[in-house]
Amino acid sequence: MIVVTGATGLVGNVLLHDLAAEGATGLRAVVRRGSSTAVLSDLDIEFVEGDILDPDSLVRAFDGADVVYHLAGTVSIASGGYKELRKANVDGTRNVLVACRRAGVGRLVYASSVHALVRQPHGTCLTETVAVDPDQVHGAYDRTKAEATRLVLQAAQEGLDAVVVYPSGILGPFDHRPSPTGAAIVACGRGRIGAYVRGGYNFVDVRDVAQGLMAAAAKGRSGEGYLLTGDEISVSDLLQTVARLAGTRPPRLRLPLGFVKAVSPLIPVYYWISRERPLFTSYSLEVLSSNCWMSHEKAARELGFSPRPVQETLEDAVRWFREQGMI
Repeated sequence: MIVVTGATGLVGNVLLHDLAAEGATGLRAVVRRGSSTAVLSDLDIEFVEGDILDPDSLVRAFDGADVVYHLAGTVSIASGGYKELRKANVDGTRNVLVACRRAGVGRLVYASSVHALVRQPHGTCLTETVAVDPDQVHGAYDRTKAEATRLVLQAAQEGLDAVVVYPSGILGPFDHRPSPTGAAIVACGRGRIGAYVRGGYNFVDVRDVAQGLMAAAAKGRSGEGYLLTGDEISVSDLLQTVARLAGTRPPRLRLPLGFVKAVSPLIPVYYWISRERPLFTSYSLEVLSSNCWMSHEKAARELGFSPRPVQETLEDAVRWFREQGMI
């Protein structure tokens, strides 16, 4: 039995489709009451009502599980919101760990984030040897992912068979909601981004993350973490590529990063007035200007992880968004 929390999210729905495509049986998706399961309607899987904030529901959902993939949580590019993020990402993960022990789960695979690791200065490569320290990360989201990851690693030291993966920025097709990065691609594909800032980030294809999760379940060493990272790409190149693929005009105005950071407290007001989904916040601007040199060498060596080029990911993502009528 394979159980997935966060099953209807971007990573969850791709993972379940890949598991089914590779012949896995006994697939179970944990979904909250009232949640739509349309993205998984083509699969022969069992849906079990559960909530990561309800430990008893998780014990029932995890009953008989050989592997649990814990993907549920909240991703945020906002600068604040620690209390709500902690509830989902930390308390939810704690409940998953308790349920795994009570249900006798064979193995837990936890999807953390590169943001759980202490950010390295420019010129230094991020690897799994870097500390997970909530007191040395940036932003509410980073802190909650670090706190949750510590809980998982501690549980592994105490005997739970658990493996952690650290994806970088995830993007790609099948992004139904869409995610923050998916929303940026859609906005650019519609020609609705007029300006950009200098910077860049490391992005990995959601399909490669799904394969990395499956490899971690099969080959990962308990108590270990694996970076699932891809290619670095600048903001300019990403937006230019998306605009070209979508046949729209790319943004031409580059704003000085210092200026944008100076006025960043006003950015939420702009998005509130325009009623648009925030794409750039003080947190995301900080991320885009940070060091994004990251190595997936350990995952390649131990898991066989081999991510595709980011250009291929962007081509497939734009094509998929266009097919869905989002672009």
